[in-house]
Amino acid sequence: MHETVNDPLVGTVVDERYRVLSRIARGGMSTVYLATDLRLDRDVALKVLYPHLAADQGFLDRFEREAKSAARLSHPHVVGVLDQGFAENLAYLVMEYVPGKTLRELLETRTRLSPRLALALLDAVVDGLAAAHDAGLIHRDVKPENVLLADNGSIKIADFGLARAVSTSTNTGTLVGTVAYLAPELVTGTGADERSDVYSAGIMLYEMLTGIQPFSGTTPIQVAFQHVHSTVPAPSVACPGLAEDLDELVQWCTAPDPDNRPVDGRALLGELRHIRTSLSDDQLDFHCADSAGPDQTVRQQFQARSGTAAISDPDATAALPRTPDGATEIISTAGSASAAAGAYPTEVIRRSDNETSVFPAGSRGDGGRRQPGGPGGSDGTENSDEAGDDGAPQVPVPGSRAERRQARREFKASERQSSRDAHRPEVSLRRGRPRRRGALLVVLAVLLIAAAVFTGWFFGRGPGAVVTVPDVANVSREAAGALLSGEGLQYSTNEIHDEIVAAGLAVGTDPDAPAEIRRYQPVRLLISKGPELFDVPNVVQRTAEDATENITDAGLTVGAVTEEYSETVDAGKVISQFPAPDTQLRRDTAVNVVVSLGPAPVEVPSVVGKTEDEAVQILEDAGLTAEVLPDRVNSRDVPDGSVAVQAPASGLVDRGSAVTITLSKGPVMVQVPNVVRQSPDTARAQLEGLGFQVQVSELLGGLLGIVQSQDPAGGSMAPEGSVITLRVV
Repeated sequence: MHETVNDPLVGTVVDERYRVLSRIARGGMSTVYLATDLRLDRDVALKVLYPHLAADQGFLDRFEREAKSAARLSHPHVVGVLDQGFAENLAYLVMEYVPGKTLRELLETRTRLSPRLALALLDAVVDGLAAAHDAGLIHRDVKPENVLLADNGSIKIADFGLARAVSTSTNTGTLVGTVAYLAPELVTGTGADERSDVYSAGIMLYEMLTGIQPFSGTTPIQVAFQHVHSTVPAPSVACPGLAEDLDELVQWCTAPDPDNRPVDGRALLGELRHIRTSLSDDQLDFHCADSAGPDQTVRQQFQARSGTAAISDPDATAALPRTPDGATEIISTAGSASAAAGAYPTEVIRRSDNETSVFPAGSRGDGGRRQPGGPGGSDGTENSDEAGDDGAPQVPVPGSRAERRQARREFKASERQSSRDAHRPEVSLRRGRPRRRGALLVVLAVLLIAAAVFTGWFFGRGPGAVVTVPDVANVSREAAGALLSGEGLQYSTNEIHDEIVAAGLAVGTDPDAPAEIRRYQPVRLLISKGPELFDVPNVVQRTAEDATENITDAGLTVGAVTEEYSETVDAGKVISQFPAPDTQLRRDTAVNVVVSLGPAPVEVPSVVGKTEDEAVQILEDAGLTAEVLPDRVNSRDVPDGSVAVQAPASGLVDRGSAVTITLSKGPVMVQVPNVVRQSPDTARAQLEGLGFQVQVSELLGGLLGIVQSQDPAGGSMAPEGSVITLRVV
């Protein structure tokens, strides 16, 4: 689940390669983010260690060594380590991103699992541990929180090597691990090996079968004490009805003495798969009754009191300091965050450098009671002392059910002891004939020398030698291959797009230079195909909005947008574009478009005084239409039948617009009055009152002041506004 938090690292790019998308989880040693590898375009899990760890150069060296060791482990049930580094004061580890949930989340949902499901989950975990043990790696912190259940159904175990790096970085005698799953030898300081992982796997199987952890207490030290001084009870004690083989498997894995456990994950895997095939369907699908045993009741009460499981937080850290004399000191955690929450976190237990820590009897978390599993706190798998002379184990005669069960345990313990004894040499090489012994010693010496020589060659000059990946950036494919082959590296070639490196040249390698790897590890040579090109879409005749969407969807951007008139393209649609369609461009290159404003406007011509036919033709030639009104008007200036009025008279209008025209029916005709023998002033006033214009012509100076004649004559019809000429004598 991704946390919605305000984390300053979210949104940044770490080491110029990993873009942090969100925070997945935060623990006691590190914070895990979901990030994108910008170089390989893939999601990864980015684990960033806390600053106090990153400030320790000794720790950084150990962290780098552990990360390289874990990176060599490639297995379908192990989360792959892809990269590690230190940048910007951040120490980080890049791991395979596994979307899904943890086994802890599954257990919180389902409480307990059927034996079939529990064994199937454990099979995948132990298979991954077996591969790690074969490679010489020990996990040291096996717990449900580190088991990832991917959405695609795969099961992977995470965080190989981190516990060791962190524990080594703390004070002398300090141990890091989750106390609920901690092997006794890790608590007492006698050292860890593959059998410590087997112990933790056994505790995890117990919890899957019963829904509870075998040991509980109010403080982490009480739980650790029980791991050292108590035997893990059989799962059937908490869940009656479970198969006896499951009891024996759990108690074999969790034997207090590491010598009584499977030697490593591979040995446990074989026994686990044998049990899966030997149990019946009823035994595999058995479901425990809901009634809770004593440990379950304690767990439920503790949950009711604290609101969480007794041991649930995988990463928070608590410290148990030493007393001056080196013995482990038990301190109260009342009032601390982990005690208040009821959580047993990943513990840091400090012990003396040279002695086993001893817990006082009064501090036992179980109140001094003896755990089930056999007398004296044994695991119920004692070695048989009644074998025959030939060392073969003898099966006791069964009696009651309890006796049969005890006999079965003793018989299997005897078988395991016989198997261990079979691997011990029964005859010393010192016995026998000196010549044969000498020959054997010579052969042995030769074999040892040959093995040493081969090992030296393999790790010195052979496939196991550590080499530095050369820098091949910006060189040709052939030259890059020669550089890698010169270091003895086997490589494969991948072609990728790159915005900077020219096509045909090397972009780099995976892992990056100058990583140190062994010669047998594969290397990917990344060759540039040049920048990725995108086809320009055809957006002509599309609306401006659609054109913008098409261009951006194609990985390009919209450049200059200009507007023009067009007689053929509707307004708002694209007339043309540049570059042309199907041209290939780099990402985010601009594409310019021209958008139509529709047809260009036209100038209205004047048709006043034109005949009707002439006016219609002139307007149509201009791209306009003529609308002739039916009513005509009188006009002094325009003859009958010609255009007297138009609207609009002038200006710009859209092409195809209508222009209305009104035809003239000529001037208004008025009867001219007779003004002869009137004075000029009287005649002028009368004529002008009728709308005529008056022009006076005087004869002999107009001495008499009388109108002698007029033109046109009185009584005739003349156009309104026409000129009447008067002759005055």
